[in-house]
Amino acid sequence: MINIMLVDDYPMALEGMKEILKEAPNFKVIGEAMSGNEAVEKLDVLMPDVILMDINLPDMNGMEATRRIKNKYPHIKIIMVTVSDNIVDLFAAIKNGAQGYLLKNMEHDSWIPYIQSIINDEAQIDDLFATKMLKEFSSHQSVDNHKRSDLTCREQEILLWVAKGLTNKEISLRLEISEYTVKNHLKSIFQKLHLNNRVQLVHYAYEHGYLNSPSYLT
Repeated sequence: MINIMLVDDYPMALEGMKEILKEAPNFKVIGEAMSGNEAVEKLDVLMPDVILMDINLPDMNGMEATRRIKNKYPHIKIIMVTVSDNIVDLFAAIKNGAQGYLLKNMEHDSWIPYIQSIINDEAQIDDLFATKMLKEFSSHQSVDNHKRSDLTCREQEILLWVAKGLTNKEISLRLEISEYTVKNHLKSIFQKLHLNNRVQLVHYAYEHGYLNSPSYLT
């Protein structure tokens, strides 16, 4: 069972998300909040696995709430929920530790598979979003200058395939190893490089020469 917390200042939005999540038998909404402060305050009691977080909230916006939550509970996965694909807002959310984003006008059938992919650390990167994100990253100092030698040869190999958009399953088939092994390598990569998600990993790969001519920028 995956415990989920919803954060949105509109009651109808909260009800709408609950209706969507009912379609997944392994998802359980264990709590909700209508502001950033309320979300932060409730965490010690609720301890969800996943938070669906609106970006625009009263008293503390979703980006700041995400930063505070990830600093204290880095294992909690946070997905931003927004009506806009404004790259500046999404960049701030990703930089503060969010694992992904959902647009409120997306087809509702795609919500559950996407949330499940975030839980499994398998979310693929949308090409258009990655293009915008990499360009935005290029004007910010958002990733520490780590050396390639920090990673093993296998980890560097997996980093490259993730950066090229392959899922964990596709990587496991290509390298003839189990998905479980891929996930363990990814966990080690994220820890060594102090990264939180696949988008940041793509930027790291681009910045450190793993992608000499990344398709995201063409």
